[in-house]
Amino acid sequence: MKRLAMGTTLAAVLVVTSACERPPVEVVNVGFRGVGMEHVENPRQLQDSVDAVLGREPTEGILPPLGGDPAPPGTHQNVQVLGHLSAAEFTRTMNAVTQWVSPEQGCNYCHWVDPATGVVDFASDNNYTKIVSRRMFQMTQDINANWTSHVGEDRGVNCMTCHQGQPVPNNYFFFDGRSDPLRSYVDNAGARVQGTTALTGEGDNRQSIKQTEYTYALMIHMSNSLGVNCTYCHNSARFADWEESTPQRVTALRGLRMIRAQNMQHMVPLQDVWPENRLGPMGDGPKLTCASCHNGAYKPQYNAQYTWATDWPALTEIGYPNPPAGDTTAN
Repeated sequence: MKRLAMGTTLAAVLVVTSACERPPVEVVNVGFRGVGMEHVENPRQLQDSVDAVLGREPTEGILPPLGGDPAPPGTHQNVQVLGHLSAAEFTRTMNAVTQWVSPEQGCNYCHWVDPATGVVDFASDNNYTKIVSRRMFQMTQDINANWTSHVGEDRGVNCMTCHQGQPVPNNYFFFDGRSDPLRSYVDNAGARVQGTTALTGEGDNRQSIKQTEYTYALMIHMSNSLGVNCTYCHNSARFADWEESTPQRVTALRGLRMIRAQNMQHMVPLQDVWPENRLGPMGDGPKLTCASCHNGAYKPQYNAQYTWATDWPALTEIGYPNPPAGDTTAN
């Protein structure tokens, strides 16, 4: 009887232990066998991150698409990039943006309140955040319309992709006055340091140790931004070889080019708009990196549907101004 009791207790312990066992780390082969082209997924960390993403899904004010013809001339004042929306779709978009960007601050995070009367002046550009938000609409429209090679034709991005329900996204960068390894997100600074020939004569690799450190820092930043290792894109036997790299490397290159374009077309032009407290140590404004959208996930917010642009014509089409009343040349 004593042995039976001990055996029953041991069996119960094994059952409980098995039920509580943490899921194993999964290693997925993404390229050629035998060269370590593997993607490591740790569900112990991944699930916590996924749960956090799902907990951010906005609901208040998020309505189904309302569609309709563009609002007639004179419907809005000082609407410069959303004139292609109907009045109903315009209101739907504004409500959604509040949930995506400023759920606690509300509409007045961007819109000016006259201190004398307490009345909201929706047409005013007195708040710098209103000017910035207009530029962000333009940037998102450009990404979804012209960069489908990176964001996909059936997904795209919306404000929630980067903002995650807060006025300022988690990840951006300033120049620091030193090596600035993230400058490739602004200019066309080359990243290649590995020579393609033996180090003799004209084939010598003239790249410096500093350039090597710069490239290493940039690659580590990109790896951390997506939550992946180097072999997610590269063949570990021949890092520079495009033909033996994974398809993700091409996607990453397009993403880098996309971010450069957005920084130069939309972020850098805001330099004179940012208040002093939004500038970096060198006096420059914030700029985007891979982490701005990805936030440590190889697909932004693990491809959560509430980050898609498919149901938002405000973000998938290049907009134009809502013309003044009586304008017969309206689009």
